[in-house]
Amino acid sequence: MTEKPKLSIGLIGSGFMGRAHVFGFATAQKAFDLPIQIDLHTIADITDEAAAKAARDFGFRHATSDWREMLENPEIEMIDITAPNALHKEMALKSIAAGKHVYCEKPLAPLASDAHEMAEAAESAGVKTQVGFNYLCNPMVGLAREMIEAGELGEIRGYRGLHAEDYMTDALSPATFRHDPAGGGALADLGSHALATAEFLLGPITEVMGDCVTVIAQRPDGKGGRQKIEVDDIGRAFLRFGNGVTGSIEGNWISTGHKMQHDFEVYGSKGALYFNQEHFNELQFYSTEDASGRCGFRRIEAAPEHPPYGNFCVAPGHQIGFNDLKAIEVAGFVSAIAGSGREMFSFRKGLRIQHLVESIQKSACQKQWVSTESYLQTGLMK
Repeated sequence: MTEKPKLSIGLIGSGFMGRAHVFGFATAQKAFDLPIQIDLHTIADITDEAAAKAARDFGFRHATSDWREMLENPEIEMIDITAPNALHKEMALKSIAAGKHVYCEKPLAPLASDAHEMAEAAESAGVKTQVGFNYLCNPMVGLAREMIEAGELGEIRGYRGLHAEDYMTDALSPATFRHDPAGGGALADLGSHALATAEFLLGPITEVMGDCVTVIAQRPDGKGGRQKIEVDDIGRAFLRFGNGVTGSIEGNWISTGHKMQHDFEVYGSKGALYFNQEHFNELQFYSTEDASGRCGFRRIEAAPEHPPYGNFCVAPGHQIGFNDLKAIEVAGFVSAIAGSGREMFSFRKGLRIQHLVESIQKSACQKQWVSTESYLQTGLMK
């Protein structure tokens, strides 16, 4: 039996997303017949002690408090970035310059100009890239797109998207890196997911009308004082798609009681779909062809018939989880690196989402519709 080639990984960060990525790497190797063997080579964290503990906990062979050391190691072929948003650009650009493939959590960068520089650098260097939008890996979201494209909903007439959580609800919780005026705010942090899902299902958004609201004007600064908050707690936008559909999205991090409300609704002439991330193994489908008195949304449960659900569980209705979506994302990226698949959500696509976020922010300031078509026409979206 021929041994598979090895892909050695350097991971930056061992927090919530770092842990999720490690679970994704571990599960992907068990759930999929990957063309490459994943090697957890080195993990970097803020101190030697934190890095060493993470290496022990997660199974990495090496640890470091200086992520730059990984770039100098020829054994490491891919850098995985789960550090705070403001650090993504430097880490990614230096990784690309060192010839490493790069897997980076969203948002790709605080500013579209930074994301553009990162996408251009990756393409010039010929390295593979991936931005962490793993909600799009859900078999139920893929099924929704299939049903839309197959015409099962008829002519699409409307769309609603929402990503809402409550982790910023408490006005006494301190300001974090997510409140940085450059690239911060609920629209960038959560609305980016809603935008990615909207375009995944219905294609390019060509115009936006935004409204960004700061509800909690000040927060503790962690030093005994108060910090003025300049970013939005709620970011909303009306949308116009290139196919003529209109709709809306919202990013909200003060949505009391919601831990993970990533919803979408699609309305067509023949039917409708409703999805809720808090029940993400289900897709609700309404058909106008049902008999009178028998109409209503019916639940489609995730099952082996919805690939790649069957890679995780042979029984319908038993459900897959958040980290399984990361495993699907990892499997896709590893296949792209091996040359047996396409990048699922490259830096170029991550740039696209950041451009939409900034277009909505611009619209909110100008209080008028803003076109995103110039972005598509100038070749920035290849």
